[in-house]
Amino acid sequence: MPTSEVTSKALPADAALMQRALELARRSVGLAHPNPHVGAIVARGHQKIGEGFHEYDKLDHAEIVALKQAGEKARGATLYVTLEPCCTTGRTGPCTKAIIGAGIARVVAAMRDPNPAVAGRGLAELTTAGIEVVIREDEHAKRLNEDFAKWVRTGVPFVTLKTALTLDGQIAACSGHSTAIIGDAARAAVQRMRHAADALVTGIGTVLADDPLLTDRSGELRRRPLLRVVLDSRLRLPPKSKLVKTAKSDLLVFTTQSPDSPKARALAKKGIEIARTPARRGDVCLDTVMKELGRRGILNAMLEAGATLNGAALEADLVDKVALFYAPRIMGTGGVPMARIPAAKWFAKAPALRNIAVHPCLPDFVLEGYFHDVYGNHRSRRKN
Repeated sequence: MPTSEVTSKALPADAALMQRALELARRSVGLAHPNPHVGAIVARGHQKIGEGFHEYDKLDHAEIVALKQAGEKARGATLYVTLEPCCTTGRTGPCTKAIIGAGIARVVAAMRDPNPAVAGRGLAELTTAGIEVVIREDEHAKRLNEDFAKWVRTGVPFVTLKTALTLDGQIAACSGHSTAIIGDAARAAVQRMRHAADALVTGIGTVLADDPLLTDRSGELRRRPLLRVVLDSRLRLPPKSKLVKTAKSDLLVFTTQSPDSPKARALAKKGIEIARTPARRGDVCLDTVMKELGRRGILNAMLEAGATLNGAALEADLVDKVALFYAPRIMGTGGVPMARIPAAKWFAKAPALRNIAVHPCLPDFVLEGYFHDVYGNHRSRRKN
C-alpha cells in the first residue's frame, strides 16, 4: 500500500492507549489461535469508552468487542488496535465495515496484517472512507503475533527450540540419564512458554530417558489442549510412560511404521493418534511433521528434545527461535551437548542468532534469539 495512504501524525495519548491494547492482546494467548492475538480500545482523548480482545470461541474480533462496549459513543472516537483490521469475510464479517459504520474518526494500528495477500487492504478501505489512519509498527505487537505471521505466510508453525543447559553447553550428565539443571523461576518461565504454544514436540529418546509429562502447568486458561507430539520412528513409546497414561486425545505420535502394525494398534487403543511419515535417513521426516502440524492449525510448536532431535531440527533449518535457559554451573566432560550436528559439515555455514536478548530467571538466565525474521525472510508456500 502506498505510504501516502496512511498518515503518521501521533497524539499524546497514543502510546499509553496502545500499550493497554497490547496488554489486552496478551490476554488472548492460549485462547485465540488459530487466529492472531489482538486487543482493541475505543477512546476519546485519554478516556477509554470500550475495550476488548479476541477469543476464538466467542467469534467477535477485538475491534467488535470494543465497539459494542462503546456503543453510540464510538462516533468520532479513536480506535486503537494491535493489528490491522480485517477487510475479508471469514467466520465473521469484516471489521472495517463495522468500524466505518460506527463512525470511528481515527484508527491507530500497531502493525499491518502479516499476510502479504491482504496486508494494507484493510487500512486502505478505512482511508478511502475518510478515516485517519496511523501505523505505529510496534515491535512488541510483531513479536506477539510472530507465530501467526509464520503460519499465515508458510502454512507451517513457528518453531522455538527450548532447552536447559549448563554454562559449558551441556543438557545432561550422560546419555540416558535425566538431569535437573535449572531452578524454580526458570521452570515457571518454561510453563509460560508452554502456555503460549499449541504443540510440544519431543523425540523418543527424551521420552525413554526422562519419562516427561509435557503438559501446560501454568494454570492459565487455554481454548484447546496442548498437543503433545512424539517423533518415534520405530514406535518404541512405552505403554507405561506418563505420556501414554495421561493421553486424552492430546498425544500424536509420528512414526515411519505402518499404522496397522501391532505396536501402532496397541497405542491407538489407548487413545493415541498415530501418523506415518516418510523415512529420512531412517528417521521421521521433519518437513512432513511440520506441514502436518500446520495443516492442523498449529501455529506455535515448541521443541523440547534431546541432542539428536535438536541437531536434526537445526540442521534442517526448521528452528525460528531459541530459548536457552542457562544455569550458572559447569558440568565438565562426559555430558550431553544441546545438539548433535557434525561440526565439520555444519559450523562454517551455520546461521548466527539475531535480535538476541538475555533475561534473568535467578539464579539462572535465559538467552533468546532468532534464526529467521518471520516478517521478512520466509517465503510464502501458500496460494492465496
